[in-house]
Amino acid sequence: MIDRDPGASKYPATPPPAPPRAPDANVALTGMPATTNDYPPTSRYIGVPTVRMEMPGQGEIVYLGRRFVPRGSQLAEIGRHRVEDGERLDQIAASALGDPEQSWRICDANDAVFPSELERAGRELRISLPDGIPGTSDVR
Repeated sequence: MIDRDPGASKYPATPPPAPPRAPDANVALTGMPATTNDYPPTSRYIGVPTVRMEMPGQGEIVYLGRRFVPRGSQLAEIGRHRVEDGERLDQIAASALGDPEQSWRICDANDAVFPSELERAGRELRISLPDGIPGTSDVR
């Protein structure tokens, strides 16, 4: 039997995420100071600041700031996938990216909010690098 960290993923690591965005965007939206968060490097929320707000009579409230979703056309495409009947986005992400939890990257690449929008048989999906990871125009 192999001892393994129960929290560790059984899938290979994905490319490193985009560098954290400057908290200025969230400060401009909320007027409140922001700090970095402790999400894992493969999370869509890495680099999204944690915002703290003092509420009269309630104390401090801490919440995750806004994640700015990139336009799919701005992400470096690394492949395409034609959806087969009954195929789910987590299955596609496991096959194409090595991790089913990276399905959010396929949503970003295809400008989709809901995974179910992309699970229609025959639809061709873009597979891309995460935001902030540069690619070249000849990456296919």
